[in-house]
Amino acid sequence: MPDPWEERVRAALAVEVVPDAARAVADVPPERWHEAARACRDELGCDFFDWLSAVDESEIEDGAGLRVIAHLWSIRARRGVLLRTAAAGPLESVTDLYPGASWHERETHEMFGADFAGHPGLEPLLLPPEFEGHPLRKDFVLASRVVKPWPGEKEPGGGRPGARKRAPKKPPGVPDGWMEPAGEEPDA
Repeated sequence: MPDPWEERVRAALAVEVVPDAARAVADVPPERWHEAARACRDELGCDFFDWLSAVDESEIEDGAGLRVIAHLWSIRARRGVLLRTAAAGPLESVTDLYPGASWHERETHEMFGADFAGHPGLEPLLLPPEFEGHPLRKDFVLASRVVKPWPGEKEPGGGRPGARKRAPKKPPGVPDGWMEPAGEEPDA
């Protein structure tokens, strides 16, 4: 027999719902993001905004690029909704529905580059103002991984006499030939 909570979520959001313990997982189109959050609040009684973040799915085959995820909870029903959408363009901010979403949207904008239309201020939150890029995107190159051998002296056997345990390799996400130390050949 279907769970009444899942049926309520399915009816309120008009999308397919996947059960996940005490919450329902719902994928909504980006143009319905704000409307879906409002339905969670008004029709399902999700009165607690838990968190919002993103996942970079750009390297997954048929990936959506960024996927924005919000966890909304009904304190009275002790049930929740994990609301997900693909963020190909700007999403409408949900700060008018859940004021606590402001910090989360700012962080997601800063770390992933997701835009939230109507947000009262997406100024930097964690990084210095001169910082360029979005450090949680898969295409962001971490320069510290290129400047010194990875994983550095923390490697077993590193800094001690004897044979190395394994050959050093370029970390994931670093393009070929990016800042190779002088006189060294890139890894094959």
